[in-house]
Amino acid sequence: MRLLSHVLAFIAMAVLLVQPAAAQSVLRDAETEAFLNDISNPLVEAAGLAPGNVEIVLINDPSINAFVAGGQAVYIHSGLIDAADTANEVQGVIAHELGHITGGHIVRIGEGYRKAQGFSLLSMIAGIGAALAGAGDAAMGLMMAGQSAALSSILAFTRTQEASADAAGAEYLSKAGISGRGSLTFFGKLLNQEVRRGYSQNEEAGFWRTHPLSGDRINNLRETYEKDPAWDRPNDPAIEARFQRIKAKLAGYVDKPENTLRDYPEEDQSTPALVARAYAYHKQARMDLALEAADKLIERAPSDPYFLELKGQVLLESGRPGDALDPLRKATQYSRSQPLIASLLGHALIATEDKDNYEEAERVLRAAVARDRYNPFAWYQLGVVYAARGDIPRARLASAEQQVMNRQYALAMRSAQAAEAGLPVGSPDWLRAQDIGMQARALIEQECEARGDRSCGRRR
Repeated sequence: MRLLSHVLAFIAMAVLLVQPAAAQSVLRDAETEAFLNDISNPLVEAAGLAPGNVEIVLINDPSINAFVAGGQAVYIHSGLIDAADTANEVQGVIAHELGHITGGHIVRIGEGYRKAQGFSLLSMIAGIGAALAGAGDAAMGLMMAGQSAALSSILAFTRTQEASADAAGAEYLSKAGISGRGSLTFFGKLLNQEVRRGYSQNEEAGFWRTHPLSGDRINNLRETYEKDPAWDRPNDPAIEARFQRIKAKLAGYVDKPENTLRDYPEEDQSTPALVARAYAYHKQARMDLALEAADKLIERAPSDPYFLELKGQVLLESGRPGDALDPLRKATQYSRSQPLIASLLGHALIATEDKDNYEEAERVLRAAVARDRYNPFAWYQLGVVYAARGDIPRARLASAEQQVMNRQYALAMRSAQAAEAGLPVGSPDWLRAQDIGMQARALIEQECEARGDRSCGRRR
């Protein structure tokens, strides 16, 4: 029994080592998404991809990381934005991740796992044989050696992919006319972090690496970057100014208010500092100070939609939805009806509880989801206004849209069926209800199969 418990422990450890990290929450902000798209589009084009088909997604995670996970999406942790000093550093990371996409590394990672599984399976068979022969210690040694070989095989495969992505990223930066200085600077930060934390730079010392050593990456790329014509090209000051705003907004949103106010003290009257403090004061329910900061920003740039959005958000979330309408209407206008900002306006219109505002709310929210279907908040608000206006079938349809995006597949299927029953047969909304119902059912069955329960999908 003791041997069996050790075997199970090793199996569990191996599974944990190859499973992807649990999904973190996605941070959606109109200004941040516009900025990330703007700095990545030249790189996307240099990679031979269509900018509209590549998503840059911000994840609420304080660790310094970025990854691709299938399709054409680059996921960036909030900790990476916080650690970067310039937009050029972030561009270096994005270029590297695009190298993973164009190299098909997510698809090919299965090759590495299959090879590793071969090592693991052979060692497990040999270990079981030794255990049956009464050699418990030898059995454990064989299984440990096999697991070590399997892990080494996986990591060697991923290191090769990382080196390939580095080379591709350097090529895309060059084609886009963007300096690689930021890429080297950021790798230097990672190297310094490793040294401070006492990580060994010697693989033989037992520090397993999923990436090439940062020092090696810097040495391999420096010669390439320094020969590139873009090496001495200065960073775009407008882009860098926008980046400082993004960093400040992110700090104000995710950090503790006391930390934000320490990093952006009152004597700092720069635009990024005002943005950061507005969010920090808002989180502390110091509405007057938050609005004072927002008003200073609007005074500097009266038609900036993101400053107007900030003021509207503070007013709305402080229980003054009527006062939030003017800045949010202007923000929607100046942003050309950006869906996330328009969704906030729709929410404010509903929150007034004035029925005269419901028609505008429906119009604004329908336009928002037409441009951005993957916005559960907007779908929820649209469902609220449909219900308030007595249109229950479309309220159920909006609920189904929101629920399927929130992985509430059983609820989505029931909401879609209820919507379908009340909508005109053959109408676009009726067809959409059918599509959501079938999508939700298929996803339920996939989850059931993943759990090995072939009957659970039929029981729902």
